[in-house]
Amino acid sequence: MVSIAIDEENIDSFRFSIAKTSEEEVSFIKEVIHAIKSVDISDISNPIKLEETTNSLTLKIEYTWRMNSKRVNIMKHSKSWWNEECRCVLNEYRASRNLENWKRFKSTVKTTKQSFFDTKIQEIVNKKQGPWELMSWVNKRKLPAIETIKYHDQQCLNINDL
Repeated sequence: MVSIAIDEENIDSFRFSIAKTSEEEVSFIKEVIHAIKSVDISDISNPIKLEETTNSLTLKIEYTWRMNSKRVNIMKHSKSWWNEECRCVLNEYRASRNLENWKRFKSTVKTTKQSFFDTKIQEIVNKKQGPWELMSWVNKRKLPAIETIKYHDQQCLNINDL
């Protein structure tokens, strides 16, 4: 008999991301617009020239993305609501180990979560134009076709039975 020990391995992955409505997003969009405007389309009737032009544009956009985005590690415990303010307040608490800083951190996390999920709910409601689209968040269930009122284990089928 042969035993092989298998350790749990945590494989972290990453992606590059630009935060919405940030200075980096504005810069990225401006640079992409400039790259598109500066594309030489004078001779794209030739398939080779067309491919060179599109490859050149692709490289410019990829470079612009790398310059304006930041690397974000994605782990099994990543939280989509976590933001820079949470990180700063947590670092303050870790540096001081002060109870007031801990309370401030918990308060910041609570308001950040609330704001994040309120925004998500509004996106769903506005996108589908109806609050029933939120039902998938609370798990749909079938209601019984008929329910009866019982009193002392006896069904009340008439008003007189009540």
